[in-house]
Amino acid sequence: MRYSRQRELTLQVLQENVCHPSADFIYEKMKQQMPNISLATVYRNLNQLAEAGIIRKIEGLDGAVHFDHNTHNHYHFVCIKCNKVYDVPYDVAPNLNDEVLERTGLQVITHDITFKGICQHCQKHN
Repeated sequence: MRYSRQRELTLQVLQENVCHPSADFIYEKMKQQMPNISLATVYRNLNQLAEAGIIRKIEGLDGAVHFDHNTHNHYHFVCIKCNKVYDVPYDVAPNLNDEVLERTGLQVITHDITFKGICQHCQKHN
């Protein structure tokens, strides 16, 4: 992948905002430093970074596509009250692929698991 100032800024904004932001969020942040950037350019760079395995593209959280700078194996938790997305450590179910194969004969290549519930903050304030 060739160097691009826009792509570098896209990655920088994503790494500085570890809240699993959407492309629109990243676009608004990038416009502060690069006022002439287009939303299409942001989407293109995010997709290129995801295809290269530098970031993760997360679909199915709340209807919007989100992006994650953390490419290590992990799961996600979405709070149904505040819509905040949290990382869940992979070691809560580290042998899941093997379990699926053993119990069903299906070989899992990749998976995206999202838990939904109420985060600690919302539990305390409701």
